[in-house]
Amino acid sequence: MSGLDLSEADLRNTNLSGANLSGANLSKTHLDEAKLSGANLSRVDLSRTYLRAVKLNFANLSGANLSGAKLSFANLSGADMRANLTEADLSWAFLRGSKLSFANLSGADVRADLSGADLGKAKYNKYTKWPEGFDPKAAGAVLVGDDD
Repeated sequence: MSGLDLSEADLRNTNLSGANLSGANLSKTHLDEAKLSGANLSRVDLSRTYLRAVKLNFANLSGANLSGAKLSFANLSGADMRANLTEADLSWAFLRGSKLSFANLSGADVRADLSGADLGKAKYNKYTKWPEGFDPKAAGAVLVGDDD
């Protein structure tokens, strides 16, 4: 789906479970409460996208740009989140068992909001960039090797 441009589209409550949207432009799209379980969203531009209460469990978001995305209350369990998450709102998101190795959750001025997020058994490595002062171990995340 590389080259697909759905930027600024209204796709709320849409069922795109298992869809292959790899390389698409979904920036500033409204995807609140959409179902994207198991979807391939690798290298997708989801910057400034509304993804509140979206189901992204077991989705592939590797290499995606989620900077400034609104992901509060999203289900991201088991998702591959090796992505740019600077300034993303992950408050109360369910990240249990997700892959955060190499993910960037920090930022120069505004960092990802992880307040209330469930990071139980989420995997991260030494290259994961966390917001300043955030303790991933205390939040339940697990440090893994570079290959995980």
